[in-house]
Amino acid sequence: MLLALNKPFNVLCQFSPEGDKRTLAEFVRQKDVYPAGRLDYDSEGLLLLTDDGRLAHQLTDPRHKQPKTYLVQVDGAVTDEAIAQLRAGVTLNDGPTLPAGAEHADEPAWLWMREPPVRFRKSIPTSWISVTLREGRNRQVRRMTAAVGFPTLRLIRVSVGGYALDGLAPGETRTLLK
Repeated sequence: MLLALNKPFNVLCQFSPEGDKRTLAEFVRQKDVYPAGRLDYDSEGLLLLTDDGRLAHQLTDPRHKQPKTYLVQVDGAVTDEAIAQLRAGVTLNDGPTLPAGAEHADEPAWLWMREPPVRFRKSIPTSWISVTLREGRNRQVRRMTAAVGFPTLRLIRVSVGGYALDGLAPGETRTLLK
């Protein structure tokens, strides 16, 4: 079985409770499925869950290099130079990243309101980029955008390999494979 969940903002990527934080148990009713990969507490979007260990391995093992695409709202008007740096790969404190797919993006028309909303500052614009990775380090997209001078304000994973969010509302699940 393979499920897609649109993980809401500020939800832990686990079923077991941890303090007063929301968990996947609030949204996933299917028993015996587990996240194939992780999505940070403060990130949103596509999370795949499965009961098939081999499939989970194919989706998450870096040797399989499944592309993961994110829409990222950043602080400031992102420059072509910053996009070029992301495409070339950037050096983080744990070493250089692989080159990423990166391009300017528009705020999607289908985007839901986040609760709480991203902070708004009149004097500093925000912009959107699309970033595709084939590796998955801890908080990598956030660290990469910060390294090129544009801190991440909002991060939404829209696809993993051949699977996409495709209109799934926050907190909703869809069965992809039975």
